[in-house]
Amino acid sequence: MRRLPIIAVAGLALAMAGCDNMANQPKRLPFQLPYGAEANWPALPPAGIVANDEPFGPPPPPPVTIALLARGQQRYDIYCSPCHNRVGDGNGMIVQRGFPRPPSYFSANLIKASNQHYYDVITHGHGVMYPYAVRVAPPDRWAIITYIRALQASENARLAEVPPAQRSLLQ
Repeated sequence: MRRLPIIAVAGLALAMAGCDNMANQPKRLPFQLPYGAEANWPALPPAGIVANDEPFGPPPPPPVTIALLARGQQRYDIYCSPCHNRVGDGNGMIVQRGFPRPPSYFSANLIKASNQHYYDVITHGHGVMYPYAVRVAPPDRWAIITYIRALQASENARLAEVPPAQRSLLQ
């Protein structure tokens, strides 16, 4: 029974002996060079490193094709529809569960917005929207923008504008 207090006191003594004020320990400040070292400024990245951002601006938008629209719909459904909904009204499943509602693509501001605005928002995020630069490749960003523009154009479309042969495909 006498061993337990002795072990506790010995452990406490070891812990106290190991404590030292870390401010008194020798260290180098973050931007302090070791003695004799030269600063190589500006610092260049190591060989083989590829920048994540686009130094020369975004790639130009591709021509609009059926394949581009199909790719845009696929990418939109994966990345955008959880918040923006599949029809673009901003009432996606995540919003229905309490996440802040994004603006509708059919608002006057977003209809007038440039394609570059959409590209920048997808790349860098906006408000509570996470940046998708790492997740969505630049060609897919343009495909998504093309699909969003198609959604906007279809909002006020009339049945009379649809060719008669295509009307049977509508539900």
